[in-house]
Amino acid sequence: MMEFLNLILEPLEEVFSKFKVFLPNLVAMLVIMVLGFILARLIKVVLVKFLIAINFDSWSDRMGFTTLMRKGDIWAKPSATLGGIVFWLLVILTLMIGLSALNIPAVDSLVEQFFSYVPRIFSSAMILIVGYVLAGFISQGVLIAAVNSGYHYAKLLAEAIRTLLMVLILAMAMEQLQIAPSIVLAAFSIIFGGIVTALAISFGVGGIDAARRMIEREASEKRGTEAKDEIEHI
Repeated sequence: MMEFLNLILEPLEEVFSKFKVFLPNLVAMLVIMVLGFILARLIKVVLVKFLIAINFDSWSDRMGFTTLMRKGDIWAKPSATLGGIVFWLLVILTLMIGLSALNIPAVDSLVEQFFSYVPRIFSSAMILIVGYVLAGFISQGVLIAAVNSGYHYAKLLAEAIRTLLMVLILAMAMEQLQIAPSIVLAAFSIIFGGIVTALAISFGVGGIDAARRMIEREASEKRGTEAKDEIEHI
């Protein structure tokens, strides 16, 4: 009878002893999670108030970020959106730190992989943000130059250049994240090549009349110059 009880009690005692060792780690994780959540909430509130104070929403409107958010069905203010992004990033960071406090090898390996991947996420986000701003500036510059030159398809040209730049920027960001690099490269080559070919055909077909007018204008100006030279010579 005692041997039967020992067979039952020994595993229970082993589990209880392991739980006593694990309990401080679990308490530490819970404390880290609670404090991290409170700190993330506080940082979000302070950040949103700071962004409102420096008129971040107005700057986002001028740079086109608000329009991009609306296209993505995001109707919150840019300041609140950025505050929410920072909040959830801090929550995820707190979760990873809390899990590392458990001292479980498999979890520690997962946390290590996450932190090694964070720089790629940050650099990819910077590529997207800076690239979007640069694409907007370049597109606006092309639009102004084309309008000043009297080009009839100035808006179409500016939007085409903007689209090409955004495709390039998106491919760079995905390559930085190491998301199926070979597939991304092949897809980028196909999309970029298709867009360039389509633009070349459309501009070639649609620009026949414009090219004819330019040639006729240059020819008439040349004839007028020659006639003027002949009159001056006489």
